[in-house]
Amino acid sequence: MPDLVPIRRALISVSDKTGVEAFARALASLGVQIISTGGTAKLLQSAGVPVTTIDAVTGFPEMMDGRLKTLHPKVHGGLLGLRDDPHHAAAMREQGIEPIDLVCVNLYPFEATIAKAGVTRDEAIEQIDIGGPAMLRSGSKNHAFVTVVTDPSQYDAVIAEIRTGGGGTSLATRAHLAQRAFETTSRYDTSIAAYLAGRGALESEPAPTTPVPTTLAATAGATGTFPDTLQLRFAKLGDLRHGENPHQLAAVYVDPLYAGPSVVAARQLHGKQLSYNNLHDAAAALELAMALSTMSTGVAACCIKHANPCGAAVASDARTALDHTIAGDPLAAFGGIIALAARLDRGGAERLCQQDVFLEVMVAEGYDDDALAALKARWQNLRILATGPLADAPTLGRTFKPLRGGLLTQEADELAPAPDAWTLKAGPAPTPAVLKAAASLEVVVRAMASNAVALGTPTDVGVMLVGGGLGQVDRVTACQIAVEKAGPRAQGAIAFSDAFFPFPDGPKRLIDAGVRTIIHPGGSKRDGETFELCERHGVSCLITGVRRFRH
Repeated sequence: MPDLVPIRRALISVSDKTGVEAFARALASLGVQIISTGGTAKLLQSAGVPVTTIDAVTGFPEMMDGRLKTLHPKVHGGLLGLRDDPHHAAAMREQGIEPIDLVCVNLYPFEATIAKAGVTRDEAIEQIDIGGPAMLRSGSKNHAFVTVVTDPSQYDAVIAEIRTGGGGTSLATRAHLAQRAFETTSRYDTSIAAYLAGRGALESEPAPTTPVPTTLAATAGATGTFPDTLQLRFAKLGDLRHGENPHQLAAVYVDPLYAGPSVVAARQLHGKQLSYNNLHDAAAALELAMALSTMSTGVAACCIKHANPCGAAVASDARTALDHTIAGDPLAAFGGIIALAARLDRGGAERLCQQDVFLEVMVAEGYDDDALAALKARWQNLRILATGPLADAPTLGRTFKPLRGGLLTQEADELAPAPDAWTLKAGPAPTPAVLKAAASLEVVVRAMASNAVALGTPTDVGVMLVGGGLGQVDRVTACQIAVEKAGPRAQGAIAFSDAFFPFPDGPKRLIDAGVRTIIHPGGSKRDGETFELCERHGVSCLITGVRRFRH
């Protein structure tokens, strides 16, 4: 296997034509014969770069709207032939096949096409590249002799190596480029497989306006079943300073097709570099704020600490929502991450700039100029993220959790609260304001680690979290922590439990603290004891029939 392989003949066929003219011109100046196809050939010819068209090489015209042009033995034989194998060399001479030393291909824009609103299945199918991946795979398999270029970012380095490396490339370079090429074709095929799995192979109507992700969140079929083979596709955004702890390495990846709001794609307007924990908690904050915003016409905000809500509120304006969020648990909120499902105005910024607040990250749709200036003046290191509009954000679809030797996947818990379907089992019927607040409180409790009990009080347009007991191994302790966090605010509060009460001891602690409404999924053999307890004390008790575990 030779180290240096001279570049004498190159095939260039690209969809993304960024920099290709300069690349081809540089190759031609080094004495390389340029072969090209379709639009690439026309572009290079119009730029004065000497080009041999593909049909002149194959003796076969491009046809079928460009579907057939490079799938020919004179192309793939030129890429696959082993130059140091006498049998291969003899076959190439016999069939008039000349070696192709470099192939430069980037693929049809399938991902960009399906990300557009209203794209039909037929339009998407036409953007499935066949000849391009075939050439990349042929050249990469034979990287002992062939240099494979897949991205404009590689052009300058390849030209520089040819100029300084005796007219060719090294084996190390060719092996690296081959590995990148197989990454490209693998990623491309994964995108196509996920699209077909998510859309169904027989659809012909326009695609949904939400892009079809290639992540695990949307690789199930149209019937809701899970695929036999799960393929995950993410692009590396960058390395992180460290993971959850300083001794752990970490990186962050993005879903190239996801077009909705996220902390990964958010614009950072100020502050230090985001850490692993920052991103993890900011993502949890954004999810809860977005979910709360769907429950009311008010402004939703929340505070996350170690992936759990310690404050949440829906109010009529940003300042009030943020004030209620911080007041939910001021001790826990110190050093937390806040998300606002709205644009931050001056009033909201003034609340955040008070001396009782210390934040690591602030997430919002956007920031008024005076609000942003106030935050920057108050916080030198505060990481300020702007997500853009949150309305009509795509659903998560599915979530996953790695296990040693495997992976769990499930539908994301995005079932909306349905207070009209709740059943009153004891006490007086709640007022409409209490039911509205309780529905928002259900969104909060589903964001808490189980076992979880959330206490809240109604606001003018929604709810304010006043106490949370979460991540406990028994529900009694969850109740006790929730009422301790709430303190006097437990008087008249609503309590929402993510699962049923196995015994009435948890509800008794809530009632003793002053809670007047208890809501839980129901389903315990001893539900009747809880209902009797509530009835004796005049406490409203409702069951939802929906468990909200989160592990």
